[in-house]
Amino acid sequence: MSTSIKYDTHKPYNQLPLLPPKKDLETKAILKKAIAAGRALAELKGIGSTIPNQTILINTIALQEAKSSSEIENIVTTNDALFKAFSSQSSQVDAATKEVLRYREALWEGFNTFNKRPVITTNLLIKLVQTIKENQAGIRNAPGTAIANASTGEVLYTPPEGESIIRDKLKNLEDYIHEEDATDPLVKLAVMHYQFEAIHPFFDGNGRTGRILCILFLIHRELLELPILYLSKAIIETKADYYRLLRQVTASDAWEAWVLYMLDVIGKTAVDTRNKIVAIRELLEKTLDEARKKLPARVYSKELIELLFHQPYTKGQFLVDAGIAERQTAAEYLKELEKTGILKAHKIGRENLYLNVELYKLLSK
Repeated sequence: MSTSIKYDTHKPYNQLPLLPPKKDLETKAILKKAIAAGRALAELKGIGSTIPNQTILINTIALQEAKSSSEIENIVTTNDALFKAFSSQSSQVDAATKEVLRYREALWEGFNTFNKRPVITTNLLIKLVQTIKENQAGIRNAPGTAIANASTGEVLYTPPEGESIIRDKLKNLEDYIHEEDATDPLVKLAVMHYQFEAIHPFFDGNGRTGRILCILFLIHRELLELPILYLSKAIIETKADYYRLLRQVTASDAWEAWVLYMLDVIGKTAVDTRNKIVAIRELLEKTLDEARKKLPARVYSKELIELLFHQPYTKGQFLVDAGIAERQTAAEYLKELEKTGILKAHKIGRENLYLNVELYKLLSK
């Protein structure tokens, strides 16, 4: 670590400065990058509204985000296990996959709660982490939490300690989030993301809660309408930089490098997510055309084909729930779709699941 460290990594950092930072966050480099990232986000927001059924986006993109966000915490599952578990009633789901699905549930819960009451509060963050961890844990109220190098055991950072101190710092973070000021919202997002990570308010699940907080903030500032920014993949690809730059803010107030990094992540992610949405939309149009030509007229409907894009695996019950067909007819429709090659059958326990082959390939890239 740098010799300019102004704290002892082994002692709780109760002196973590309150927000806003006493640093110039409007350097020429930051403002230039913020404009580019903002433009990419605006394009993503615009393209999202062109998908005919928003469930298509929220399920597919949110599941990918859940997988990558959990992977940062070394909770690893496969795309296939995740998509199957999301669609199946089977109880034979491994622990890692269950935890990823709970992240998706927390993302949804945060989005729906925020829509009802558009305020980001400590209580909302507690609710998110309780969903992710499936327990009733709240703010850390016992000593002993430290961030260490997984390989060497070296303690890199010890977050603030004491529930009242942690709550005070979270209250300051809340005030900063909602304060009306001239700071570019994407710069603000970078600052608040650092601060939440540095406060580290929970025993576990901080990283995932912090990434949901980023998405909710973008919706709060009307930069997104849906929780579809897939930040975690870009963080995984630059994980060493992510942790190094976080620590440098703590060690030597190196805010500019951290903010520039986060603006890069936001801009790259917005472009990648936009491209993925365009590809999903094009695949949907292609599949509609193919199904119209290959399926019997009694089977084909636009609603049926759109349903196949809600998630990679589908089953008869989904058609029943959507009011497309009764149970026996739904099974016939899915078999007809399998004959065309659009779907491929998979037996999971007693259930028949049908994979949208091309959608799965697209999401697995």
